[in-house]
Amino acid sequence: MAIKYQFNKTSLNDLNKQLKVRTRALPTLKNKESALRSEVKRAKDKAEELQLALSAKMKTYDNMVALWTEFRSNLIEIRDVSMNIVKVAGVRIPLLEEVLFEEKTYNLFSAPFWYADGIQILKELSIIGIESEFYIAKMHILDGARKKTTQKVNLYEKVQIPGYQEAIRKIKRFMEDEENLSKAGQKIVKQRQSKEVVQ
Repeated sequence: MAIKYQFNKTSLNDLNKQLKVRTRALPTLKNKESALRSEVKRAKDKAEELQLALSAKMKTYDNMVALWTEFRSNLIEIRDVSMNIVKVAGVRIPLLEEVLFEEKTYNLFSAPFWYADGIQILKELSIIGIESEFYIAKMHILDGARKKTTQKVNLYEKVQIPGYQEAIRKIKRFMEDEENLSKAGQKIVKQRQSKEVVQ
């Protein structure tokens, strides 16, 4: 990115302001990047933990596979997933609040006695699975924000700040050279004038 500037004081002041803005923003951006990185790791760890918990819980019910063939799948369904939006390091993230189920009525006398336990098991498994998906989504959103923040940190640190510093240095040198030339010109004029007065 080429920084556009002119060799004058106005341009020098503008460049100094831009440099100050970026220099002040850089530590904040680095902190945000660090916070996002740790949040991504936390979300990833939690998602993996929930996936393992779901697998472990499902394994405990492997001995009941034959019973599940008798279970009527329409007895329970997810009606709604209640969520909220929270900000983590300035990034909006969905947060699972509640999973709402709709249970169909069934005849307690004619249905197998374990239907109530089966419904409870399905609720638990569903909640773990949905919560895991929320953490995976959180991880992806935060990782995207972290990548953008990293790009901005690199842009400021490696491109813009050095670019502004170089432009400021060039303008200062140009202005010093111009001032030196002007002084030299004034000296020459004074010398000529003093020679003319002497003659």
